[in-house]
Amino acid sequence: MTTNIVAEYIWLDGSNNFRSKSRTLRIRNATEVEIDNLPTWNYDGSSTGQATTSNSEVTLHPRAVFNCPFRGQNSLLIICDTYDHEGEPLSNNHRSRAKELFDENLDAQPWFGLEQEYFIMNPNNGKPLGFPSTGRAEPQGQYYCSVGTLNTFGRKVADLHYKLCLAAGIKVSGMNAEVAPGQWEFQVGPCDGIEAGDHMMAARYILERVAELSNLVIDYSPKPLPGEWNGSGCHVNYSTRNMRRGLGDKRGIDFVNEAVERLASKHTEHMVVYGVGNRERMLGSHEASSYDRFTSGVADRLASVRIPRQTVEDECGYFEDRRPAANIDPYQVTSMIFETTIL
Repeated sequence: MTTNIVAEYIWLDGSNNFRSKSRTLRIRNATEVEIDNLPTWNYDGSSTGQATTSNSEVTLHPRAVFNCPFRGQNSLLIICDTYDHEGEPLSNNHRSRAKELFDENLDAQPWFGLEQEYFIMNPNNGKPLGFPSTGRAEPQGQYYCSVGTLNTFGRKVADLHYKLCLAAGIKVSGMNAEVAPGQWEFQVGPCDGIEAGDHMMAARYILERVAELSNLVIDYSPKPLPGEWNGSGCHVNYSTRNMRRGLGDKRGIDFVNEAVERLASKHTEHMVVYGVGNRERMLGSHEASSYDRFTSGVADRLASVRIPRQTVEDECGYFEDRRPAANIDPYQVTSMIFETTIL
């Protein structure tokens, strides 16, 4: 018996925006839905800023599969990466390199938890939900984890996104209203290695689709609002097996401290890939550290890297890199943190 499945192939275009298109797959048994059995596909790269018209085909390789929460039964979301006509990854295909790094060092068992902040924007006035058409919104203070009509803006979008991510099989672990009006956060993880990027990309795609339903816009820019407002980050919580357990005479906290020292020595290199426009966010205030100076501290949300108090007390655990902006490529950033701290 043949079953028809609708597969939505998803990728990033030349400006790192999502593109997707649908394909009917006819399968005979459930094993054909496994990622290795899904067919490659192609698209017109000249229409996405990724190829010339005379040599337009870009190849899509399926890399992660999720249930499609929009079409329901017998439908899939397929996260893909992109390759040119010679089989080389495109310049913004950071998944390819990340996968190599993680696969070469499986024993390290890196775990990631990503905290994705974003603003829900009204396209009619270019302002976040909750901002009046004229005048100013009330200052920060009443919006974080808020409840009530005068405090919370966009819950329908954030709640539906959360629900659909769970239905898709994404490892979304929570969500909350953030510090500014119309600002929200969802968390993905814990995820092992390359899985963090795959699940974050699927979650972001679903968020864009949810916003479509209400004619709203998702803004991942690091500092969409000038002045006394928090920007948006994508904080990366990270640990390895040795940080969680220790090894021999070394405690987990010793491996945590070593990793933080290595990040300090590569601060400038990391900031280059930690998000476009991130300097405007990282002013040493509004829960962000300084762009040009690396710091670390226990329970310090103004530090580049925060070491949780529980990690210090338990002498093992994880740390949080607070520098990445909301608009990072999750494959690029997770693999760079891993490479700096392990290799």
